[in-house]
Amino acid sequence: MRYGFIGLGNLGGKLAASLVRGGFEVVVCDLDAAAVARLVALGATAAANPRLAGSGVDAAITCLPSPAISRAVLDGPDGLLAGLGAGGTWIEMSTIDQDQAAKLGAHAAAHGVTMLEAPVTGGVHKAASGEITVLVGGDTAVFERHRPAFQAMGRQILHMGPLGSAAVMKVITNMLAFVHLVAAGEALMLAKRGGLDLGQAFHAIKASSGNSFVHETESQLILNGSYDIAFTMELACKDLGFAMRLGQQFGVPLDLAGQTMQTFIRAREAFGGDAWSTMVVKLLEDALRTPLRADGFPAKLVPG
Repeated sequence: MRYGFIGLGNLGGKLAASLVRGGFEVVVCDLDAAAVARLVALGATAAANPRLAGSGVDAAITCLPSPAISRAVLDGPDGLLAGLGAGGTWIEMSTIDQDQAAKLGAHAAAHGVTMLEAPVTGGVHKAASGEITVLVGGDTAVFERHRPAFQAMGRQILHMGPLGSAAVMKVITNMLAFVHLVAAGEALMLAKRGGLDLGQAFHAIKASSGNSFVHETESQLILNGSYDIAFTMELACKDLGFAMRLGQQFGVPLDLAGQTMQTFIRAREAFGGDAWSTMVVKLLEDALRTPLRADGFPAKLVPG
């Protein structure tokens, strides 16, 4: 099968590479010429614009920073919808909220295009090896048609239900991850101020009932000092904003998520929107003038 892929950033480039390695024909498009060249070197074909990326493919995939950018990519004479045409399929792998999924799906449907949403979770490092989890929302038959492509990009493929359901689940998983990250930083600071060896403290938490996926992964980058999770502070604030809107919509008080969002907003103002989201812990390090460092931890996460 043949897929168009638009958006080759930290995440999208890795997902597209997994498709190429999985034996699919992939036509790629991105504003970053170097990112396109990397995929072409793996065996992909370059397209000059979204319309060409969507022409003659079984489906076109987008993985972009915001719903506004996704919408811009869809429309216009060189937009993706013009290339797909009536009867086409669009797979949105960006993180969007439920309302945006509904609006984008309706917009695509007005042009005869069926939309699937397929956000991923589990960390960018897992996308590099095709081990990330893919959450899919949309028509069951269309999902099954493209299941092989999802299986090339991820390990666990979960069909969450109709369009919009995957968006809700992805917001929930990101909300939990950010709460866990702030909590992990506080735990490590308690260990440091308590005179414990931070390397041993990391392993003790990992082996305890207080462990989390975030601690196992992002705490390593804190202890190294690189903070390089390949996910920005701006994106974290965007996703927490989605969670707060869902809480208001569904009548669920999100006390921990609300406090966590305020912490991330402070970190964004302190370090910039392009700073890695893991640097939220540096707020506490700077406030207490106590760096959280230990030997033997990686600067970047690797699969496995």
